Amino acid sequence: MTGISCKMHRHEKEIILAACDEELLGQTFREGPLHITVSEAFYGGDILEDEQFTDRLRTVTIINLVGNRVVDLAIAAEIIDPETVFVIDGVKHAQAVTL
Repeated sequence: MTGISCKMHRHEKEIILAACDEELLGQTFREGPLHITVSEAFYGGDILEDEQFTDRLRTVTIINLVGNRVVDLAIAAEIIDPETVFVIDGVKHAQAVTL
């Protein structure tokens, strides 16, 4: 099993976590009008195990996730509402703003 690629971005007061299933880096997914590119520049970063990823999710203000594994972990941690998940070409994508 591969890891989870996570990159932290800071924008003013916000801390953004961009994370994806590692094997998705560099790929683009399209379905109808929806598409997402999992760019190395935005999503490429530390390679984490599941528990490290879940811990990091709890430290940020904005979350952007691509991949079935990362989205399912965030749902299990009750950070992402499953009703807000998009599926693009079989790949889950979710975003959240934490309070």
